[in-house]
Formats: sequence, structure tokens, C-alpha cells
Amino acid sequence: MKRVIIFGSGLVSKPGIHYLLDRKNMFVTVASNEPDKAAALVKGRKNGKALFCDVTDTGQLESLIKENDIVVSLLPATFHPAVARLCLKNNKSMATASYAGSEVRALDSAARSKGLLFLNEVGVDPGIDHMSAKKVIDQVYAEGGKVIHFYSFCGGLPAPEHNDNPFGYKFSWSPYGVLAASKRPARYLENGEVIEIDGSDLFSHFRLEKVNGLGTFEVYPNGDSLPYKEIYGLKDAQTLMRGTYRYPGWCETLKKIVEIGLIDETPVDNLAGTTFKKMTARLIGAGKGENIVRKTAEKIGLPENSTVIEKLKWLGLFDDKPVSGINNYLDMLSRLLQEKLYYKEGEKDMILLRHKFVVENSDKTRDIITSTLIDFGIPGGDSSMARTVSLPLAIGTRLMAENKIDLKGVQIPDKKELYEPILEELEQLNIKVVETRSPIGDSKLSL
Repeated sequence: MKRVIIFGSGLVSKPGIHYLLDRKNMFVTVASNEPDKAAALVKGRKNGKALFCDVTDTGQLESLIKENDIVVSLLPATFHPAVARLCLKNNKSMATASYAGSEVRALDSAARSKGLLFLNEVGVDPGIDHMSAKKVIDQVYAEGGKVIHFYSFCGGLPAPEHNDNPFGYKFSWSPYGVLAASKRPARYLENGEVIEIDGSDLFSHFRLEKVNGLGTFEVYPNGDSLPYKEIYGLKDAQTLMRGTYRYPGWCETLKKIVEIGLIDETPVDNLAGTTFKKMTARLIGAGKGENIVRKTAEKIGLPENSTVIEKLKWLGLFDDKPVSGINNYLDMLSRLLQEKLYYKEGEKDMILLRHKFVVENSDKTRDIITSTLIDFGIPGGDSSMARTVSLPLAIGTRLMAENKIDLKGVQIPDKKELYEPILEELEQLNIKVVETRSPIGDSKLSL
């Protein structure tokens, strides 16, 4: 029986943990700093146990890693390097759903030399996006064709029927990651030209895309797309862009939030007894007695009755509500978003993932291939985000435990021996990527 330890018991963990507990050849330990949550996840399972773990306690962390065969980290990404180094030291393979950062990638040679597999990016984005893209790309090149243009967009959103707040978004976890990414620069290739966007101007560069059956969405660039030319083997690509889906209005609102200065983590002094209104006044430089709403509108160049200002009012930036436990503007914004943009009982989330390929066939004709995943959460059950993040990770872990992956070192699921079995099993779990193909006459793809 293989012993698997899972570090973390957060909101996306349940489906994957239950998948592994359903395997009779595994014993699953869930280690968490919230032991009650961990205990609930393994309740009634003879092949599972829960325990408290402080991952900053290196001694405890190493002891738990030593006791198990495979390590799965659902911790925040900042902890992965420490976990990976301890796995390397103790000859244990590991898996995560997070991006393989530079510190983890630096362990590739050492992991290979020890015959270990460090499998990363096996979630939805990253994860299913890699797998579904490479499946098509490999097939096109196997047929003697070329991928000329490639767009890959993904978003976790409220289902349309539950998109009922002014922001068009809801958080099922801390907003910090989404907000921090809102000031990250972007780079992509389009029609042979490298486009570079400064983080402060990210939300000015969005486009609209219609998705049949769901409506129109905004798409803005997601980080640096250029490395995927090599990762995906897109040697002929004239276009390569990865982006993020949001409902209309998101980009204008976030652009103004950035302009106001709300995405600032710099500690602010003397906040005792302050309110959200006073904090906002301080941020925008409003003097005593000045109309803060009007001053904010002036700062971002919008009318006082604009949609964006109305959203900020609704959020609570101008309220006299006391602030406590906050020492910077980013945390203030995160607090308000967490309180207002949440999923109520019975509401559904949605994962929307779509790739578009323009391919040149061996006979020089051109086709457009669309690869689409539309997945909804289960009312009263698991969210789509939880299923699409943790189930690919769990399937990858099972394949590792059953010695069905002949790969070593630091890997992502961009190879057939990984993406083929994982995608096939996800389809059996009703997480299905649908492909369509049709001829086109133009070499360019406009969205």
C-alpha cells in the first residue's frame, strides 16, 4: 500500500483527496494547520487520517515527508521550494498543481539523478490548459501540419445565473492572488510582433470574445506567453497569447483600482481607529471636509456618477466602517472583496477554458481548431474550481503511485504519457474538453 501525504486542506482539496481515498491501494494522510478541516475530509475512511502540521516547522515537515512514499502539496506556492528540497533530501517524489517556479526547476538535475519525479502544474490553469493544448498540437504536427496562431484563455467565474454583483466576479479563496496579478506585466506574440504591456497598463489591453451559449467576455493577457513557444513546441507560431476571461466591466474597474493605488502593499502608519473612508481619503490625498467620492472620481478621470465609482461605493471604500488588522491598501481592498464577492450557499461557479488554433495542413489548406472546456460547480457539492484543480492532481498522483509514469526530474503534464491518461480519466469524471475543426480561408485569427 502506497502512503500519500497531502499538505493542505483548503477549498480546492476535497475532490482530489476523496478520489485518492477511494483507491484501495493507498493510505492518505491530510496534514493541515486546520486539523478540524482535515479531519472532516477523511472522516469515516479507514485508509485516511488527519493531523496538525505547521509547515514552517522544518523538523515536523521533514518527519512527515520521511514517513510517506509520495508528497502532494496543496500549500501556497511559496512553500513548494522548501517541500521540494526536503523531498529531494529524503528521496520522495512529489506533485503540485502550482507553477514550477525557478527554485523548484533548479532541482531538476538532482531529482533526475535520484530517480525522483517532481510533477507540477497538474491543475486546471496550469494543468488542463497544458494537456488539452498539447494534445491538439502534437496531433497537428503528427499529421504533417503546423500551428500558425494559438490563443489560450481561461477563467474561473460565477455561473451566468449567479453572476449577480456589480463586479461580475466571486472569490472562493483569498483575493490576494488575483489582485497581486493585476499589476503584473504581460508579453505575447501576435501576427509576428512581440507585444509588451507594462503592469500598470494591463487592463487597457483587453478584447472581447463571444462564447456560444454563455455570452461575451473580456480577455486580457496573462503574464509572459513567449516561453510557451518552446514549452509547447510551437516553432511555426506567428501568434501565441495566453489570457484570462472575465465578465464585461472587470477590466475598466480594475484599471481604475490600480490608478487609485489600491494595489499597494506598502505598510501605512498610524491606522489606529481609522475607517475605510478615512483610509481611502488618505490614499487619494483628500483634505479635511472634502467630498471623498468626488475627489476619487477626479483622481481617476471619471464622472462622480460613473459605473466604476458606483461599484466602489457598493464595495464599501467610502463607508465609515472601522478598519482593524490591516496595515496596507491591498489588504484593505482584499478585505472588502472577500466580504462582498463570495459564493452563497447553493450557487455555482464556472470554469471556462478555450484554445483556438489556426493550423496549416500538409496540403497548405488551413483549419481552425477550437478546444473548449465549460464546467460548472455542483450546487451543494464541489465547486468547479475544486474539481478541475484537485482531480487532475489526484489522477497524476495515482499514476505515480502505480508506477505508470516513466519520467524523472521536474515535469509538467505536456507529454503524451501524462496528458493522455489524465484527460481520459477526467472525461470519465465529467470534465470534458470538446474539440471542433473547420476550414478557413484567412491566415489570421481575429478575436
